[in-house]
Amino acid sequence: MKDERNMIEVVKVRLRDGGKIMDMDVNQLSLKPGERVIAQTSEGLSAGTVVSRPQRMDEQYIKGRLKKVLRKATPQDESRCSRNRELGERGHEVCLAKIKQLKLPMKLVDVEYLFEGQKAIFYFTAEGRVDFRQLVKELAGECRVRIEMRQIGVRDEAKMIGGFGICGRELCCSSFLNEFEPISIRMAKAQDLPLAPGKVSGVCGRLMCCLIYENRIYEEFKAGLPRIGERVRLREGSGRVRKYNIFENAFTVELESGEYVKVHKKDWHRGRKPEAGRDRKPEAGRGRREKKSPRKPA
Repeated sequence: MKDERNMIEVVKVRLRDGGKIMDMDVNQLSLKPGERVIAQTSEGLSAGTVVSRPQRMDEQYIKGRLKKVLRKATPQDESRCSRNRELGERGHEVCLAKIKQLKLPMKLVDVEYLFEGQKAIFYFTAEGRVDFRQLVKELAGECRVRIEMRQIGVRDEAKMIGGFGICGRELCCSSFLNEFEPISIRMAKAQDLPLAPGKVSGVCGRLMCCLIYENRIYEEFKAGLPRIGERVRLREGSGRVRKYNIFENAFTVELESGEYVKVHKKDWHRGRKPEAGRDRKPEAGRGRREKKSPRKPA
């Protein structure tokens, strides 16, 4: 049995809407999902929301030193959070006016006042580097707090603002994703998805994060199988691969006679590649004829 002395109770806390979810030491508090808490972070005290039930974990599997949940949020804490949101909205209006006045090539996304009110973070996007020194000076004079300008990417912008994807569900990045994984167009190709930008791009304009969810399953399924359009030989005759069926773990071949044959992956083994117009004796696999009528001539 594991030594209870080396176990620690951990809970997940989201520090802001669309913000990062962090593992935190419950600090002997009784917490449940949905409760508001005050926690210690690298930037000082922060208000957050518990998004998981406490779990006991072995300290040796925890990377680094966990920050602690200090207490449950009080009505006074919530009042301070409301006040900070109001200050953030005012700071947003002031900053937009200053950006327009200074003609800076940047887009303001959000303004966050830290819990203790000692600093305001202005999140923005821009295509390149921006000289915002004058902007910081003027914002510090207007807001009377320490100013930090933090440049973010378009994926972070979508995470902060939130929204709905083409699937009709809330954006993955703003609902549960904690880190962005690298996504490539090869993932869309592996899953035989249409490569039109409107079909594989998210609201941020980048490739959708969900492309990675089933990518490994498709790669494992296609390993060792012929490509779409490739000429293969079956016991029923020669033909070309027309489609995959990952749910049945099979692929469909159109024979030269016009018939369609379904080949299960377990029955497939690759032999010598048949040549157009010539038949050879070695067989590449066994299929099962599908109940489809031959293709009509064009």
